[in-house]
Amino acid sequence: MSKKVIIFGGSGFLGSYVADELTRRDYEVTIADLSPSKYLQKNQKFIKIDVLDMEDIKLAIKEMDIVYNFVAIANLDDAINDPVNAMNINVMGNLNILEVCRQNGNIQRFIYASSAYALSNEGSFYGISKQSSERLTEEYYQRYGLKYTVIRYGSLYGERASHNNYIYNLLKDAINNGELHYKGDGEDLREYIHAADAAKLSVDILENIQYENEHIILTGTERLKRIELLTMINEIMQNKLEVKQISDNNMGHYKITPYSYHPTVAKKLVANPYIDLGQGLLECIQVIMNDKFK
Repeated sequence: MSKKVIIFGGSGFLGSYVADELTRRDYEVTIADLSPSKYLQKNQKFIKIDVLDMEDIKLAIKEMDIVYNFVAIANLDDAINDPVNAMNINVMGNLNILEVCRQNGNIQRFIYASSAYALSNEGSFYGISKQSSERLTEEYYQRYGLKYTVIRYGSLYGERASHNNYIYNLLKDAINNGELHYKGDGEDLREYIHAADAAKLSVDILENIQYENEHIILTGTERLKRIELLTMINEIMQNKLEVKQISDNNMGHYKITPYSYHPTVAKKLVANPYIDLGQGLLECIQVIMNDKFK
């Protein structure tokens, strides 16, 4: 019998890729979100859920085996502009799901979608919310035996992205305005990973017991400076774009590594094979162009 999986935030960018990957591997998938996924498949179930309502959550996970939580205010600027809402959704929402999992008693694994900012001094309120939720997840295992995996995602991109995604915003501005903007000196490094690759690894962790009660880092193999990424996009767009520095400072964002010292060590998973960054960017551009001319 296939296992039943619920994905809180499964209508979102990464959640939708994970839902599809789980379906491909014959899990019974339920997406729990405030609005239906644009990518909902016929054999996937959708239920409307507010993670601040514990009664909603209780009904949703009643017969589930595995729980993913992707619900978050994921944009750093959104979290800075409204820290109370960010903490409510990112921390209290996660705590509510953890508590209902504990009360349920039958959940085989809880997977929390964290961030590379979780162990950083950067990331402002978003980073703080991820740190807090990781600690809560760890404590529910220590106190109540709720098995977990924390996945710290790095720099994701993909054609399903929204305004929360840096590369999506870059490409949209490039197509609509003919410009590529950046803050800081452009020397900051990122390891980009396509969300489809991250989704495969996010399901692999279910199928290997070594990832129980562990912290996993998911980043890409293509390490680029920000200015190199902009140059790459400009070349794909036939060098018709204007590259502009709009600020000397890029506050809240790390330069080379998000990690500050912390005793929790994470294992790093890398996709093999993986989607080439150039090919992935082309697919993103095509989707944005199609949306523009609909």
